[in-house]
Amino acid sequence: QVQLVESGGGSVQAGGSLRLSCAASGRPFRSYAMAWFRQAPGKEREFVASITWADGSTGYADSVQGRFIISRGNARNTVSLQMNSLKPEDTAVYYCAADGRGAFYDGSYRLSQEYDYWGQGTQVTVSS
Repeated sequence: QVQLVESGGGSVQAGGSLRLSCAASGRPFRSYAMAWFRQAPGKEREFVASITWADGSTGYADSVQGRFIISRGNARNTVSLQMNSLKPEDTAVYYCAADGRGAFYDGSYRLSQEYDYWGQGTQVTVSS
């Protein structure tokens, strides 16, 4: 069984920063892409950022472009999200996701159905 575990959530004032991390454990697997999604109360889960292992290509939602940075860890299947200039509208539960393909696929890397494994989520709260 694969487990993704997020850490680093918390509460911060607007304009502050937080760094989220995600690590996989359990059954070994190879992912091609990993991503962060978030879900605010009463809203659908939405894409935040993605990164591929092959060349480190990244993608960001327009709402976080220029403020958030996704990066790969040194260990396989680890990923971080540096969140700067946080806004109250960034308040949400943040989820780490990974696909189980291990090889290139021609996708957007922005859709939840492209990912096979999910973490339990970590709460991020930004106060004004």
